[in-house]
Amino acid sequence: QVQLVESGGGSVQAGGSLRLSCAASGYTYSDVCMGWFRQAPGMQREGAAAFDTDGSTSYADSVKGRFTISKDNAANTLYLQIDNLTPEDTAMYYCAAGRVVSGLWAVPGQYTSWGQGTQVTVS
Repeated sequence: QVQLVESGGGSVQAGGSLRLSCAASGYTYSDVCMGWFRQAPGMQREGAAAFDTDGSTSYADSVKGRFTISKDNAANTLYLQIDNLTPEDTAMYYCAAGRVVSGLWAVPGQYTSWGQGTQVTVS
């Protein structure tokens, strides 16, 4: 059974940094696309960054230059480094996995497995 468990969220001041982690079990990262999404209260879930099976990365325009996605294949762990946090980054952050059609990494419906989320609050 596929399981994704996020951690690393918290409350930080604007300008600070956080590193989110997503531990996976039940499959290996090399077989699927892995992505980070976020959802603020009252807003739709949006793609922030993703790692495709060919090793390429994609980022939403709103996070480019501040978010960095990385992974440790041996540990089956996905990371999201978030720098220079702003209050607009406040959201629940989710890790997701799936066999995503090329170019559709930011579409939530492309992913079949989701973690429970980790809250990021920026003041």
